[in-house]
Amino acid sequence: MLQRLLTSALIAGAAAGLIAALLQLVFVQPVLLHAELYEGGERTHFAAASDHHHGEEPAPESTGAQTEPAAEPGHAHGADEAHDHGEAAEIPGIGFDAGRDGLSILFSIMVYAGYGLLLVAAMALSENNGNRVTARQGLLWGIAGFVAVQMAPAFGLSPELPGMAAADVNARAIWWVATVIATGIGLWLIAFGKNWAVWAAAILLILAPHIVGAPHPHEFTGPTPPELAAQFAGRAIGVGLAVWTLLGLFAAWLWSRGREA
Repeated sequence: MLQRLLTSALIAGAAAGLIAALLQLVFVQPVLLHAELYEGGERTHFAAASDHHHGEEPAPESTGAQTEPAAEPGHAHGADEAHDHGEAAEIPGIGFDAGRDGLSILFSIMVYAGYGLLLVAAMALSENNGNRVTARQGLLWGIAGFVAVQMAPAFGLSPELPGMAAADVNARAIWWVATVIATGIGLWLIAFGKNWAVWAAAILLILAPHIVGAPHPHEFTGPTPPELAAQFAGRAIGVGLAVWTLLGLFAAWLWSRGREA
């Protein structure tokens, strides 16, 4: 049984991790690289752009950043801006760096292999209690894993871009781990509980980390535009949902196939 568990988990995790890495390279990494331009100073986000609507011109920054003159009528400002700032200031697209992206793919495979081990172990525990797991049910297992590991923590700590303000990393890590554990146990009790008392306890357990509250910085500052942060959070969560669903499907299919062999 141990060999079956390890085989199902590692194969499913490796496949899901590879898919996750590809989706991140296409959808998530361009937003991440775009944010790094703001973090490094190649681009500047002006939060006081609303002053233009009142007929007021923003005062020049005293931080050493140069202010560009207004474009003349008929002047193709976008073309000259790209020329002045060079390739580094252009919005990044889909690309591949052998060093950075290769390590990201390897790390993604390792992470989802670990998630696969946890998911298949939970499936094995469920079957020992008389609950047969099929490949179709694996979709629900994957969605439950996504809720526990990504959606519930993101409710308090959204995915963060470079340059965004954040609380102490240790406090965030403790809250994240506690949220994952509480949500996972709560979902298990909802799925296999037998009465309303168990279900009520499960709901309270899921809500507890959010009632306590996630650690946040005292001030929200940083060069990253909020629109870019929202796009990054949406894409990261969307990729997570797709990959966790596939992980549940792969793991349950391999697990059930090993049972029938």
